[in-house]
Amino acid sequence: MQHIRSVRALAILVVASAAMAGGALPAFSSPVGSPQDASPVKPGVGTQGSAAGRTDAAAGKDASRVLALSTVADLMVAMREEAFAYASYSFFGKQAEREKLPRAAKLFADTADDELNDHFMREAGLADLVGSDESNLRRAIEGETTEALTSYPEFAEQARRDGDTAAAELFDELARDENDHRKALTAALKAVVSGKGNVPAASAARHETVAAGVPLASSPRTRENLDKAMHGEALAHAAYTLFAQHAKDHGHAKVAALFTGLADIELNEHFAGLARQAGLVGTTANNLRASVAAEHHAYRVMYPKFAERARKAGDVRVAEVFTDAAADETRHARAFEQELRAEKRAG
Repeated sequence: MQHIRSVRALAILVVASAAMAGGALPAFSSPVGSPQDASPVKPGVGTQGSAAGRTDAAAGKDASRVLALSTVADLMVAMREEAFAYASYSFFGKQAEREKLPRAAKLFADTADDELNDHFMREAGLADLVGSDESNLRRAIEGETTEALTSYPEFAEQARRDGDTAAAELFDELARDENDHRKALTAALKAVVSGKGNVPAASAARHETVAAGVPLASSPRTRENLDKAMHGEALAHAAYTLFAQHAKDHGHAKVAALFTGLADIELNEHFAGLARQAGLVGTTANNLRASVAAEHHAYRVMYPKFAERARKAGDVRVAEVFTDAAADETRHARAFEQELRAEKRAG
């Protein structure tokens, strides 16, 4: 496999960062190789020069240096949180539309766009998330296999033991879906590598509505697993979106369509179903309060800590990206606070 050491290091660090942040394995990665393979990662070594992996566009003036392992780990945590913010704000915006609050709906939509198409994409470029179509497919297969055979079956069994039957049934359904995704991706990989066979199309996603509601799961363990699963599905959606763009840029329309279809399922079917069980979406006022708290954590705690660590490690460009993201999150928090005050006055 091309640039295997980079992929292995990233995969191992994704596992570590997910555990560190209390999240599930993202659906595009799983443990590969052994700990001794976790060498420092040089950004921009994707063999086909993907948009997210190009050193000239993403890594800036220190593109030629090797990133510290701590920097890559922090990039993965940041990407996980940005992907979750994008997914959450997308559904918060739809709730605002149902409440006929167009200004709040637009604010959520615009902020979601920033999280995915600015923060996540810049961080993905620095972490060299996107490689060749072959390596992207392999990474996706590894993650789907882990979720289908390990993560979701374990979550389902724990939910059954805790009396959360509906959540257990959802986890079982997701395990079956991820296994189907694994098969489709495996067929696509075979076609890409051999030049023979067909790249299958993804099944159509069921676009689930997630209206304001309370958590349906009762046990703390099930709620924690729902949160882990939501983060994993959000991260898979964001990564598959970049994988699809890379395939499209390189003339592989069928691979792009497969990743686009799977990304749609991960967000609008899987994440949505988990969000309903978790009671993620509340009233717009409550969603604004939750968003303010999340943005405060990002700009007061997460990004300053990551920037300082990257700067100490000599990863100046990454530190700058983290600092820029913190400034954006400050602006987001203020916008959410302003909208919350406006909604209170109107109410």
